[in-house]
Amino acid sequence: MAIGDVREVTVGDCSDLYYLDTGMYETEGYGAVYIRDDERPAIVETGIGTNYELILDALAELDIAPEDVAVITVTHIHLDHAGGAGLLAEACPNADVHIPGVGASLLADPGKLVAGTKNAVGDQWQYYVEPEPIPEDRIVELEDGDVIDLGEHELRVHTAPGHAFHQVVFEDPANDAVFTGDAAGIWIPDREEIVETSPPSDFDLEQCLDDTRTIADIDPDVLLYTHFGPRYVGDDADRALEEYATVLTEWVNAVEAKRGELDDEELMDHFAAATDHGDAWSDEKASAEAAMNVRGVVGYLDGRE
Repeated sequence: MAIGDVREVTVGDCSDLYYLDTGMYETEGYGAVYIRDDERPAIVETGIGTNYELILDALAELDIAPEDVAVITVTHIHLDHAGGAGLLAEACPNADVHIPGVGASLLADPGKLVAGTKNAVGDQWQYYVEPEPIPEDRIVELEDGDVIDLGEHELRVHTAPGHAFHQVVFEDPANDAVFTGDAAGIWIPDREEIVETSPPSDFDLEQCLDDTRTIADIDPDVLLYTHFGPRYVGDDADRALEEYATVLTEWVNAVEAKRGELDDEELMDHFAAATDHGDAWSDEKASAEAAMNVRGVVGYLDGRE
């Protein structure tokens, strides 16, 4: 799947759902945005803002006018999910922007969010654009249990704060699917492999494990990953979520064990050099991802002491 490509989600019972590769970090197969074609068309996730025009091109390809988009929503306010929300709000003037309530103010006035993101992603900031503030009168604050009505489909909101305190996942009952945000890890479709995500500064292992159980209890047939793409799990949702819980736990244990030998900078360098995800993304992205994930685990371990 090339950057800018738009594909229909055809696994399971999914219908009227499309996703595109936004070319996040100039990397194929890393950042997806979903478009729901319904009575009230919706964009789920918005990327980092760079290449947001590709989302508008996808709307055009699907014969959805920007003026007809009714909902723009994000699973959480990390800028790889919400960085394009302000730009899309400008381009889609009739859309409400649905944001987890605890993080909404940070997208209305994103200065603190930008500073935190720069600190978290380091040199990767070169791939971002400054997010546009979202007018407060366009924001709909989401809470656990809320429902976003799209017409034939709806999105049910479930809090999932382990990856970030402001994260939710969206259950799509009609499609027997869940938009997972980062609560179910990062899916590498070409390798059919699930890998960890543990960025600073809110990562909490125990809560992340609870979040996997939240999704498992929904028992979807399809997991819709922002990173990256749809995954059919059928009757094996429990197994898929348990697999990620194991991956994440083993990752935290590995960082903790190595921390006894290395200082924090050496620790990041060690895992950045050891990652084998470069063949799926790029060596630069894989190393930066590993270093960022180490920092998140270190922060979690420090908070536990």
